[in-house]
Amino acid sequence: MSQPAKKTLSFWTAVSIGVGGMVGGGIFSVIGLAAKMSGGGIAVSFLVAGFIALLTSYSYFKLAVVFPSQGGTVEYLNQAFGPTLLTGGLNVLLCLSYVVMLALSAYAFASYGLRFFPQSEHPYWRPILLNGIVIALTLLNILSPRMVLKSENFFNAFKIFILAGFGLVGIFSIAPSHLALSAWAPPGEVMAAGMIIFLAFQGFELIANAAADVPNPHKLLPKAFVTCILSMLVLYIVIGIVVVGHLTPSVIAQVTDHALATTAQEFLGRPGYYMMAVAAVFATSSALNASLYGSARVTYILAKEGQVPKELSHMIFKRPVEGLIVMSILTLITVNFFDLNKLSTMGSAGFLVVYAGVNAANLKLHRKTKSNKWIPLAACLACIGALEMMVWYQMKHESQTVWVLVHMVALSFLLEFFYRTLVRRKMRTNVRPPIP
Repeated sequence: MSQPAKKTLSFWTAVSIGVGGMVGGGIFSVIGLAAKMSGGGIAVSFLVAGFIALLTSYSYFKLAVVFPSQGGTVEYLNQAFGPTLLTGGLNVLLCLSYVVMLALSAYAFASYGLRFFPQSEHPYWRPILLNGIVIALTLLNILSPRMVLKSENFFNAFKIFILAGFGLVGIFSIAPSHLALSAWAPPGEVMAAGMIIFLAFQGFELIANAAADVPNPHKLLPKAFVTCILSMLVLYIVIGIVVVGHLTPSVIAQVTDHALATTAQEFLGRPGYYMMAVAAVFATSSALNASLYGSARVTYILAKEGQVPKELSHMIFKRPVEGLIVMSILTLITVNFFDLNKLSTMGSAGFLVVYAGVNAANLKLHRKTKSNKWIPLAACLACIGALEMMVWYQMKHESQTVWVLVHMVALSFLLEFFYRTLVRRKMRTNVRPPIP
C-alpha cells in the first residue's frame, strides 16, 4: 500500500506563494492611476482594498480546508452551486479576469521598458514590447516550465527588496502638505480609488490552492493569509504615501503609467529612475510569467471539469499547452485594444464579482466549513458595494469604461450559455492537474 504524500509546505512558503501572486503588474501599473484619483487620501484607498481582501480570505481558508484542491476558486464555486450557469459563468469570468491581469503586467512591462528609449521612438517600441514579452514568456512556459518555477523565488525576493527599499528611503523626504486633508480627493473618489487598487491585492487566493500540501491547514492557512495581506498592505500604503508625498497632482497625471520610476527620481536622482524602471521590468515580467503558468492550469481544470471545450484538457509534453496558447492569444488581443484605465477597471471588477461568488459559496456551505456565516455575508456585500462604487466613479468620469465591464461580464455568461447549449459534458469536481 502506497504511503500518503508528505505535506511539505511551511508557513513561510505559503506566505511566499501569496506575496508572489500579489506583488506584480497590479501595483506597478495602477499605483499612478490610484494616486491621481485619491490624492493625499491614497492610504485610505489601500486600507479599504485591504479590508475587503482580508474579509474574503476568511472564505478562502475555510473552503480550502474542507475542499483542498489546486482548482481553488473553481472548485469552491462548483461545490457550492453545482453544474449551473452561475458557476460556469463565474469561472469563465475568472479566466477573463486572469487575461486582464496578464495584459496589465504586459502593459506595465512596456510602460517601464519604454523609459530606456528616446521619447520619439516610443510609438515604435510600445507594440514591440507589449506583444514581444507575451510571446517570449509563452514560449518559455512551453519549453521550460521548471525554469519558471525556479526563477520565481528569486524574482519575488528581488521585487520585494526593491519596493521595500523604495518605501523606506523615500518616506523620509515626502512633503507633508501633499497628504493634508486639503489635498484629498472627495470621499467617494478615495473609495473608488481603493477599488482600482484592489488589483494589487489579487493573488492572495493562491495560498488556498496549496491547502492539500500544508500541514495543519486549519491553523496555518489563516495565519498565512493574514500575514500575507497585512504585510503587503503596510508595504503598499508606504509606497502610495511616497508617490503622493513626492509628486504633485499635475505630475502624477502626466506619468500615471510609470509613477514609481518618476518618484524614485525625486529622491534618488536619475540613477533611481532607471533602478526602479529595471525593477519594474523584472517584476512585471516575473508576474506575467507566473500568471501564464497558473492561468494555463485554470483552463486545464475547467476543461477537465467539463466547463470549457475538452480540447483544452489535452496535455502536450505533459503540459497544458493548449490552454496556455489560448490565454496568450486572448492577452495579445487585450493589450492591443484596451488602455490602462479600462484594463484596471475590468480587472478589479472581474475579481470583485468572482470574490463575491466565493464568499457566497462559503455562506451557503457555512455549516460544512464551520464558518461564522456573518463574515462571508459581510465580505460578499463588501465586494458588491465596492463594485457599485467603482461603477459610480466610472459613470461619472468615463462612462464608456462601464460598458466595457458590462460586456465582459455578459460575455462570460453568454459564452457559458452557448457552450452548454451546443456541448453536453458531465461536470467533475476536485480535479488536480499534474505538475510538470
